[in-house]
Amino acid sequence: MNHINKGKNRLFTYTSEMLHSIIPVIKSKYFYFGILSIIAGVVLNFASETYLHNYMSEGKTLPMLSDLILDHLPFYNVSLIYDISCLIPILLVLIYFVHKKDYNRIPLFLLLSGIFYIVRGIFIVLTPFGNPPMFNGSDPLFHGFSNYELGVYPSGHAGNVFLMFLLVKERGYKWLIFICLVIVIAALFLARGHYSIDILSGLFFSYAIKAFGEKHFAMFDLGNRKATSEARIVQEI
Repeated sequence: MNHINKGKNRLFTYTSEMLHSIIPVIKSKYFYFGILSIIAGVVLNFASETYLHNYMSEGKTLPMLSDLILDHLPFYNVSLIYDISCLIPILLVLIYFVHKKDYNRIPLFLLLSGIFYIVRGIFIVLTPFGNPPMFNGSDPLFHGFSNYELGVYPSGHAGNVFLMFLLVKERGYKWLIFICLVIVIAALFLARGHYSIDILSGLFFSYAIKAFGEKHFAMFDLGNRKATSEARIVQEI
């Protein structure tokens, strides 16, 4: 009985500490700016895909390209693998926040992920390639996530996973996300989900957004804001 009560007390203490840490994040305006950027990115991607669909409905075509890597690889319909391997890092990041109590960086994660998808939503219209030859579309399990599977440059799958890899600080989580990234890239190649340039550009875009965000949007890392405020107080004293 004592063990049960101790377990309940530990759970209550841990939950209280978590709420005490996360409530200031939820109260911060930067948290909501981050959510708005995610929403804007998702909406823009849907709008861009709809535009491309309407463009093709008018009888116009999107060019299919030759690809040095794809042309020398066998085709396997493994789209389910890259979709699932894209979701696992999101779950890992959520576990990371709770495990490492790194709640202060949630707004920065949200903002930069949103910026990535906003940029992607623009570029898939600016460079409207057709899907690679032999691409069969996503697994039926994931068909409901997008009305039209159009717009390939840059790769959202590879770019988003790489962005999470860059933003997570703890080495163990980095390795797990890196493994997911390798699986995503390999599956995208084998399933003809993206051209090589889409995948590589997704990685470069993510790195650039991460570097730009940490330089110009450092205030979204609430831990940095707190440390800066404490440093100013010490200097004034």
